[in-house]
Amino acid sequence: MRILKIQTLRGPNYWSIRRHKLIVMRLDLENLAETPSNQISGFYEGLVEALPSLEGHYCSPGCRGGFLMRVREGTMMGHIVEHVALELQELAGMQVGFGRTRETATPGIYQVVIEYLNEEAGRYASRAAVRICQSIVDRGRYPKAELEQDIQDLKDCWRDASLGPSTEAIVKEAQRRGIPWMPLSARFLIQVGYGVHQKRMQATMTDNTGILGVELACDKEATKRILANSGVPVPKGTVINFLDDLEEAIDYVGGYPIVIKPLDGNHGRGITIDIRNWDDAEAAYHSARQVSRSIIVERYYVGRDHRVLVVDGKVVAVAERVPAHVVGDGKLTIAELVEETNNDPNRGEGHDNVLTKIELDRTSYQLLERQGYTINTVLGKGQICYLRATANLSTGGIAVDRTDEIHPENIWLAQRVVKIIGLDIAGLDVVTTDISRPLREMDGVIVEVNAAPGFRMHVAPSVGIPRNVAGAVMDMLFPNEKPSRIPILSVTGTNGKTTTTRLLAHIYKQTGQIVGYTTTDGTYIGDFLVEAGDNTGPQSAHLILQDPTVEVAVLESARGGILRSGLGFEFANVGVVLNVAADHLGIGDIDTIEQLANLKSVVAEAVFPDGYAVLNADDYRVAAMAEKTKANIAYFTMNPDSELVQRHIQKGGVAAVYENGYLSIVKGDWTHRIEKAESIPLTMSGKAPFMIANALAASLAAFVQNVTIEQIRAGLRSFRASVSQTPGRMNLFNLGKYHALVDYAHNPASYQALGSFVRNWTSGQRIGVVGGPGDRRDEDFVTLGKLAAEIFDYIIVKEDDDTRGRPRGSGSDLIVQGITQTKANCRYESILDETQAINKGLDMAPDGSLVVILPESVSRAIRLIKVRGVQEEPVSQPAVNTPA
Repeated sequence: MRILKIQTLRGPNYWSIRRHKLIVMRLDLENLAETPSNQISGFYEGLVEALPSLEGHYCSPGCRGGFLMRVREGTMMGHIVEHVALELQELAGMQVGFGRTRETATPGIYQVVIEYLNEEAGRYASRAAVRICQSIVDRGRYPKAELEQDIQDLKDCWRDASLGPSTEAIVKEAQRRGIPWMPLSARFLIQVGYGVHQKRMQATMTDNTGILGVELACDKEATKRILANSGVPVPKGTVINFLDDLEEAIDYVGGYPIVIKPLDGNHGRGITIDIRNWDDAEAAYHSARQVSRSIIVERYYVGRDHRVLVVDGKVVAVAERVPAHVVGDGKLTIAELVEETNNDPNRGEGHDNVLTKIELDRTSYQLLERQGYTINTVLGKGQICYLRATANLSTGGIAVDRTDEIHPENIWLAQRVVKIIGLDIAGLDVVTTDISRPLREMDGVIVEVNAAPGFRMHVAPSVGIPRNVAGAVMDMLFPNEKPSRIPILSVTGTNGKTTTTRLLAHIYKQTGQIVGYTTTDGTYIGDFLVEAGDNTGPQSAHLILQDPTVEVAVLESARGGILRSGLGFEFANVGVVLNVAADHLGIGDIDTIEQLANLKSVVAEAVFPDGYAVLNADDYRVAAMAEKTKANIAYFTMNPDSELVQRHIQKGGVAAVYENGYLSIVKGDWTHRIEKAESIPLTMSGKAPFMIANALAASLAAFVQNVTIEQIRAGLRSFRASVSQTPGRMNLFNLGKYHALVDYAHNPASYQALGSFVRNWTSGQRIGVVGGPGDRRDEDFVTLGKLAAEIFDYIIVKEDDDTRGRPRGSGSDLIVQGITQTKANCRYESILDETQAINKGLDMAPDGSLVVILPESVSRAIRLIKVRGVQEEPVSQPAVNTPA
């Protein structure tokens, strides 16, 4: 077997609207192409020996063991690879279950689709699954050691990609509320919300967190001074920088017991508590000095360690933190009890799991010695041995929820303290013997105020009720149902996508909002180009959705981007599907128009239920998408008598209709006439039917988003098919005695649409400079030739500079074949170089003629025209005589 390609999907896609994280592997079975599993000696036995847990896969039989039943009876290797890849991820702790395997049009080549939680792990599992199956085919087994290494590697991928418990809690709460989120590319930032409504977070710091509050909280001594001056009970202490000052500091705080800790430490690093003699104090000083140059010496307060979490000025959770410890059973040594405790699946390395594994170090051994134990001591049943003096979860401690027990006065004090320091999210470390009584009665103190406090102890306490602290964060960031999303309008189709996207964005600009939009020629925000290029995939969509100035997103969604990565968003408010016609067939395993329609339907399906799918009623493949989406339907049509649209309107639906020369919005018994087609520059004085259809689609998409008729009309009147607004889309130039038209028509449907305009535009000679992308099928080139013969009086056949793997001249020959088959006496010539072909067409044009240029490079074609000293034609007032 051989892997031909692996793709990563990250949004609604051809395979699933609901499952966004998919790996698509193109797999060549090679010599196994016609060999089902039951014909491979020992394969079933080797697979079960390697992965007995496959027994849990149901597959098509619908019962436990169903997949292995299929393997025993005989199934193709692509199907087996799918299940193995899923199971490998399951064994590594990633719960995935969705998979699909389909043979392509090329016999023996399959598309294997598997769900993933982590991209790297998904791609690894796909490759490992092929390796495992090939090994079992060749040798009847897969070495256990290699399988264990595969699983460990997958676990490492999953661990390395972990967001951390605090960020994970925030992300899950955002998802629960339907608030979109995405990771950003720097400093472990995440974004919640889109565009102008977005908020950014780093762990539990938000973009509302004040830098002065963070700086103050990080300076423990300064925090203590400000709180003490405000009458808040804090430990008596001082800061030293040299060992020579330690003895004097101990005297200042009132003698032993004391606490020594670094001035700017975190997670309990370098802290030693309950120090009762000079030797321990000196050792503690050196330990703290490894973390910070400045050292805090404080009086040690007896009591239990509590973390009080305050969000947006309110106490939302309280946890008692208990230091790492083991409880004796009368049988096991302390070392054995630690090992047994660490076997708890809830314990992991660092912050990966709910709890952290206990590690014994110098501090642990000192604490054991102080308690009169060694690691070989057998504790009596129920006897507790503490292994850490501090109660941090990161050193193996546990948390007990005390939220319902905190005294109201302590709540008031905690909330006041956080306001004094100036933080929106803060964790207070409180030492007291009883949190249910006021601190002042219990000689309790507030030891520290922490910016960016961890949520782990609150969302998953070892004992007690989990608290939804992330919910409080979301309430703070998006209060009173404040919006988190911006309107997203997605546009697809075989032809007209870019023009419709630009027109829709232009209409929306009439509302005064900042519009971000993506097209095949660039990404734009407002009136400015952000990034040039064919930007119709998810990466460009993310650029728009991540921009904090954007209020509306209009996103062109092309087939290539959907196939390669899926859509760049979860759901849109409006999904527009213009048309489906033969183009790019045979590329990306999309071989039929029906498959292409299924791909385009992703845009209609990925719309909110209260949103709208705007569909072309005149294209039956597009109209049929109404059955696949849960969104509301809005149709547009060039035929005012369309039965489909009439039934839709009678049921209360909305539609855009071209009637009596007007673009109109129709709903129920009323009709809103927007504008006459001949007054809309984009329609070339009403002579370009396909542009009228594009204008209908854009107008309807805006209307269902509550853009007013007046704003739509203003947008239609002021938008032109110009180089500045729609480069390469019906750009008309007046060269004095004749005209030139530049358009990026490159498939049969766009040739036909262009022909409808060319025949309407002029009675003079029609010259075509034509070609097609080299990666199209032979029959597509022949069809282009046939259509060209029907449109033009004289044809110059050229080829793209990039033939996309096709031999130079072969595409031109096929177009000529189509020309001669359609019109034997048609005048034509072949000039393969595009520059020469364009110049020849312009040089030979007689008076009153129209030279239509269908270029590979739009910018080059326009440049060749403009060097002749001409300007674009104001198309609302054509300069040539046109037929009635």
